[in-house]
Amino acid sequence: MSKFLNLPNIPGLPLIRTCLIFVLCSITCFAQDSVSLIIPTFLGNETRNYYGNQAPEKLDVIWKTNLGGGFTVIPNKTKDTVKMYGAGWTGQPILVQEGTKLFLVQGAYDYNLRKINAETGKVVWMYKYDDVIKSSGSMWVNSNKDENDPDKYVIFQGSRRGFEKDLWDNIIPSYRAISYKTGKELWRYNSVKGGSFSRDVDGTALIVDDTLFIGLETGHFVALNPNPDSIKYRNGIKQPDEYLNLKLYTDKDLNAHHTNVVIESAPSLLRNHIYITSGAGYLYGYNRNTQEIDFSFYTGADMDGSPIITRDSCILISIEKQYITGKGGAMLIDPSKHQDSCVVWFFPTEDSVFTDWRGGIIGSCAINDMYISKNQNSLAAFVGIDGYTYVVENEFTNPDDSTLCPNNTHTHLKPQLVFKYKTGISVSTPIFTENRLITLTYNGLYMFEYDEKCNFKLLEKNINIRGEATPIIHNKRLYVASRDGYFYCIGKK
Repeated sequence: MSKFLNLPNIPGLPLIRTCLIFVLCSITCFAQDSVSLIIPTFLGNETRNYYGNQAPEKLDVIWKTNLGGGFTVIPNKTKDTVKMYGAGWTGQPILVQEGTKLFLVQGAYDYNLRKINAETGKVVWMYKYDDVIKSSGSMWVNSNKDENDPDKYVIFQGSRRGFEKDLWDNIIPSYRAISYKTGKELWRYNSVKGGSFSRDVDGTALIVDDTLFIGLETGHFVALNPNPDSIKYRNGIKQPDEYLNLKLYTDKDLNAHHTNVVIESAPSLLRNHIYITSGAGYLYGYNRNTQEIDFSFYTGADMDGSPIITRDSCILISIEKQYITGKGGAMLIDPSKHQDSCVVWFFPTEDSVFTDWRGGIIGSCAINDMYISKNQNSLAAFVGIDGYTYVVENEFTNPDDSTLCPNNTHTHLKPQLVFKYKTGISVSTPIFTENRLITLTYNGLYMFEYDEKCNFKLLEKNINIRGEATPIIHNKRLYVASRDGYFYCIGKK
């Protein structure tokens, strides 16, 4: 800058120099203070298929931050109290850049939402909920606010219902809006009791055209006005306007699933439709133009994983082994077709007992579509309760290879299996880059490498980092919460 301003001594030059310095400093200050949302929601974007840019070269611990732990009550077992440490499913952090600095936003089992310096692990602020936080948050830029307004950037995050709260309490404010800059609460949303056994909010919001869409564990799909300026006092708390409230279950579903009709997934956007999976056993498509559900595909199983949008406009869903006679697994759906013929393929995983689960896939599936060219193979990865990480080819099926559907009533085509590895049980979602696949399991953190011919090999594993949260990657660093009570930054030392 000094060399640029070393000008001849001419009349008026001091004023010109002062103006140039002011402009350059203003640009510099703006660049330092500007905010960029790098990973603002669960699985990166509205199609749930982005996990970050560059994977780490090694799985060394760069730093770790203590998240602690907290007591909670298992929703459908009101007498079972447990203490949980660190963070868990889905537990993926938000990543934000402020000027040249990176920050993470992470919910944890000690009830606290944290803003963390991504370079040092130092906590900037904490906001405390009433119960453990299991979900991944979403972040929104309020276009109605000036850049200098501390509430321009807002985090939306859910928690379990409240450790000291009863399921039948009038007010369960388990979903909240928090200022990203200050950690100040902006509003609370009352999760009204429905037919479900839960009033937690473990799902993640989708924000489209300044409208927030989210599925609740009450079994309802709602649309809210995220803007804190629109809040109204209802039942003694500041609440957002509610545009839409749809019940995504029937009395028959309540009986068949013993009131387990919770929605824990993140909605996805495909053109003018929002797709969401339900614990009642459905993949629903909400038409934003008609404001009605006009697509419904029934599996009968509990589905906690989020719908993933593929490059050919299909939807990848994960199916648990629960409430069905057949196997759980991964399924690809073409929503442009009738529900009777919309299944492109189904890949079953093996039955296996782990806690309350009997098999299938609990977490979401991952795809590499955001990292490859049109000529490269589109791959899907998922981890089953059977303890295996699977990779299949999304767009190739053998017409002579079929398998029974989840209810054993008819058959579907199977995708080609590319890779299978015993990583251990996980409910986490794997993450892809153009040549890496990373997954966190209860046995450790695994990193695989693959080439253009889809040859996979294990590069490294870190058995000290275990859990069920979903990692993110950025600039050769991996960030993930573990069940040992810590949040980790991983990479090459």
